[in-house]
Amino acid sequence: MKVELALERFVLFLRGKGLRVTTPRREVLTLAWATHEHFGAEDLYAWAKNSGSSASRATVYRTLSLLVEGGFLGVLDTGKGHALYEHILGHKHHDHMVCLQCRLIIEFRDDQIEQLQEEAASKYGFELMGHSLTLEGHCSSCSQEGESAADPS
Repeated sequence: MKVELALERFVLFLRGKGLRVTTPRREVLTLAWATHEHFGAEDLYAWAKNSGSSASRATVYRTLSLLVEGGFLGVLDTGKGHALYEHILGHKHHDHMVCLQCRLIIEFRDDQIEQLQEEAASKYGFELMGHSLTLEGHCSSCSQEGESAADPS
């Protein structure tokens, strides 16, 4: 989705919550939309400072929360107390694999997993509104490094 359309929707979202539409909030969304990579709140704050934005650290964190609440951004818990964000508005749902060693993030979608989740929800009479699946392990590069280090020959 283009940043202009995301901004229009964000303005409607903010007004619907009775919140002010400020330049720093707009700048935070624009910066988040400028990347297709996963990013942390501190990354976004650094981008804001480097771009000359007037957004404070507190504004960046609060705006990120609003963007998640409004369905503009998804949040990925990397298991290290460090949340990563990605824009999801206008993108197809996907899940993640996170390498515990090098922190590589692999995005994937598996129709069988999606079907199993829907079946489980139905079995328990649960109305599924969404989900977040993160698989943790070692990527092929880190797995090979570990095997090499363990092989004394």
